[in-house]
Amino acid sequence: MKHELVLVIDFGGQYNQLIARRVRENNVYCEILPYSTDIEVIKAKNPKGIIFTGGPNSAYLPDSPSISKEIFEIGVPILGICYGHQIMSHVLGGVVRKGNTAEKEYGKTSITYHESKLFEGISTNTVWMSHTDLVDAVAPGFEVIAHTADCPVAAIENKEKNLYGVQFHPEVEHCLEGDKILRNFLYNICNVSGDWTTDSFINDKIKQLKETIGDKKVLCALSGGVDSSVAAVLVHKAIGDNLTCVFVDHGLLRKNEGNDVERIFRDKFDMNLIRVNCEDRFLGKLKGVTEPEAKRKIIGEEFIRVFEEESNKLGKMDFLVQGTIYPDVVESGHGGESATIKSHHNVGGIPEDIEFQIVEPLRELFKDEVRKIGLELGIEEGLIFRHPFPGPGLGIRVIGEVTKERCDILREADAIYMEELKKAGLYKKIWQAFATLPDVKTVGVMGDERTYAYLVGLRAVTSSDGMTSDWYKMPYDVLEKISNRIVNEVDGANRVVYDITSKPPGTIEWE
Repeated sequence: MKHELVLVIDFGGQYNQLIARRVRENNVYCEILPYSTDIEVIKAKNPKGIIFTGGPNSAYLPDSPSISKEIFEIGVPILGICYGHQIMSHVLGGVVRKGNTAEKEYGKTSITYHESKLFEGISTNTVWMSHTDLVDAVAPGFEVIAHTADCPVAAIENKEKNLYGVQFHPEVEHCLEGDKILRNFLYNICNVSGDWTTDSFINDKIKQLKETIGDKKVLCALSGGVDSSVAAVLVHKAIGDNLTCVFVDHGLLRKNEGNDVERIFRDKFDMNLIRVNCEDRFLGKLKGVTEPEAKRKIIGEEFIRVFEEESNKLGKMDFLVQGTIYPDVVESGHGGESATIKSHHNVGGIPEDIEFQIVEPLRELFKDEVRKIGLELGIEEGLIFRHPFPGPGLGIRVIGEVTKERCDILREADAIYMEELKKAGLYKKIWQAFATLPDVKTVGVMGDERTYAYLVGLRAVTSSDGMTSDWYKMPYDVLEKISNRIVNEVDGANRVVYDITSKPPGTIEWE
């Protein structure tokens, strides 16, 4: 089934993915394309509506990102946000200029709405502004439909052509009822029906996978993370025993994690699962290695070798499942304009001499959608809402040389940390939390004896995407309980510290 589509045209805005997620939350399928996309490509996609993102440039400068006038002639409703509002005005004959000091607006701003389909049912008047430039004169055919004390043209519309622009950011949480404005655009102006649901996705994807794969053999590198797990279950629903999952347990996982993966996928879903226990092999390769990038490289390369050995034992496999999701696609340069370009390898880099066709059943989905699909497929909540975990695992959370003793200390401390966060009802409020074990021993006292044992570091951050994050303001009583339990229950640890560094300047992981 082909879903209704709304396109987000990206002019380099930091909120490009957020806009697309907001559209998806309204049950409308959405894709991000760079502003440089050929107009014929846009027409061929037959969108129900188009949204222009914000961006850091000035619409009136010759080198700034722009758009062809043709896009306004294809008869599709368009909503311009911030820079999108300005470039629409500029291209169609309005005047955009740099604001003076008084005219620049940042943060929460009071606005006055005029009558418009875009603002139906809006009862509040607080929006989120972030602009230096402003529209000074509207383009022919447009009317002003909102203003603020310092911005006379805060929103515009051309009723005849269904063109709308807003200077503020309705997609951010701080913009009161911004979700209603986007919903009004989608349902009142683009006239969508809202056919993008988890049920429709699962049914369509299973049908598509059956058609693509047929009775051929499929391999999946299962990490136990959210993306690879949901991808594996979805493919298994489509092709059953023709899927084989390889789970490489490198001995650098959290407490009981290997057993949990085996229990969920072999016992609950009855999947062909090969668990490769190779802790000694990985720790042997890491012996004496302390440099973080060297550790990452060794773990990544060894993972590939193990995966390669296991796949060779299975004979010819036609397809490889990867848990690629939509932000990976955008950030790899195949979606929008603004994100940092990076290569994306779900399996740490597949050997070139193994020939697979790649299957990426989740490549249209954002993380929150992957989680919804996972719950719908019957995967347990504990896995679906688990915090992000790096591929090299404890190999980069044990600072310095990685040994079994140090991994075991960290596993126990981390398990206590997670248990107490869940007991306190904080786990789901935190984007990522983990314990780390620096290569530092400190003096302590237990009973009447002097101790000399490891320091444990605790990290907890809030974030929407991992690109930036803030340290979580942990209640002192919870921190106290975690610290007491780690020092009393974990042999080899005698001191606990809490990391209060945001990103930037720090990173989320310590290595």
